[in-house]
Amino acid sequence: MSVGSQEILVLGGGAAGLMAAFTLAKAGKRVTVLEARDRVGGRIHTVHHPFSEPTELGAEFIHGNLPLTLQLLKQAGIYKHPVDFEMWHFKDGSLVQSHEFIQNWHALLEKLNSLEQDMPMSTFLKRYFSGEAFITMRQQIADYVSGYDTANITDASCFALRREWNNESDSDQYRIEGGYASLINYLTKQFHKMGGTILTNTPVKSIEWQKDSVEIKTIGGKVFTSGKVVVALPLGILQLNPESAGAIHFYPEISVQRSVFNDIGFGQVVKILLEFNSAFWEKELLAPAAGKDISGMGFLFTNHEIPTFWTQAPLKRPLLTGWLGGPPTHAFKDFSKEEVRNLALRSLTSVFNITLQQLHEQLIAWDVVNWADEPYTRGSYAYDTVCSAHARSVLFEPIEETIYFAGEYLYEGPSMGTVEAALTSGKRAAEKLLGFYMD
Repeated sequence: MSVGSQEILVLGGGAAGLMAAFTLAKAGKRVTVLEARDRVGGRIHTVHHPFSEPTELGAEFIHGNLPLTLQLLKQAGIYKHPVDFEMWHFKDGSLVQSHEFIQNWHALLEKLNSLEQDMPMSTFLKRYFSGEAFITMRQQIADYVSGYDTANITDASCFALRREWNNESDSDQYRIEGGYASLINYLTKQFHKMGGTILTNTPVKSIEWQKDSVEIKTIGGKVFTSGKVVVALPLGILQLNPESAGAIHFYPEISVQRSVFNDIGFGQVVKILLEFNSAFWEKELLAPAAGKDISGMGFLFTNHEIPTFWTQAPLKRPLLTGWLGGPPTHAFKDFSKEEVRNLALRSLTSVFNITLQQLHEQLIAWDVVNWADEPYTRGSYAYDTVCSAHARSVLFEPIEETIYFAGEYLYEGPSMGTVEAALTSGKRAAEKLLGFYMD
């Protein structure tokens, strides 16, 4: 069924797609966004049920003073909350407050900063930090890269990690009032005001194209035509083998671009939300370290199945978020949500003087999302491999000034894998497309 012709189509209603659509509509273009899910936002997913307050299943933090994100929040009049990053580690049966994650950190950075040729982190460690003396350090690096970057050290770029680690600072961190959905709702509302159209429940099956002409066919049998298209789909979808379920088919095939999608890393993550009737971890008697006040704990790191938890500090809300990223998630790919939840609860019983039964009795709401299992995402967020810079240089260029790509994986800078990266890429793709109209 033909739906008619649009001036510009945007595939994907996540942060990158909405930012591209917003920028194009603001310039006076007629834009339609096609979104496979029944909602916009993509990997931004703020839920209200069954929790007592808005809760993030996806993106949660603003990592520093990120210009585009903060500019949009200011325009929208949306408040942001500072985040308390008091960090605690559970080691040898005791809780210890520490910001240190990796042994020999300064020696590691010194060697990384002297590196003249990029290589995977695993290769770097074998070359410069091999032997029994660095066993713990190597495992700590693998755990850190998995947890924070949701990446694998076997292909994660040393240069990218060096840039990230050298730019780490004590810059402010924030959460958004009402959740990231507040920002998505603002972009959506402004886009609609400018005459834009968003069609949800519209998964794309194929893109048939020639210069200045695009025909989009959906799984539901609808056909959309336009002169230009911005493909703002997650990298996990674009990396699918063309014969895989959920893959997008291009006619004619975009073989050059297809060959470099997999040169950019795309991680995996499992996120667990646990809301209790009280913040049991703030009760001193439960802490395995008598006399230590952990009421201000922001993050908790353990060596259990679920290695990372965080609170809503400094906000007083009895919510714990569990996080498992990178290669360790593969072990849980066949686990049910209930099984993952129980793993998280068992991890907490190992840290605090509390039984599994007591935790179940205090648990009032919970949810688990494995982003690798989400059919329209297939993963968490991008990370750089040694080949990523070349891949981006290919994907930055539109195909015959007709197909444009946008997504957080196309961001260059220290904030890769963030909402800021997605917004920046969407804006960049739209401006590149608008530049065509002005040529």
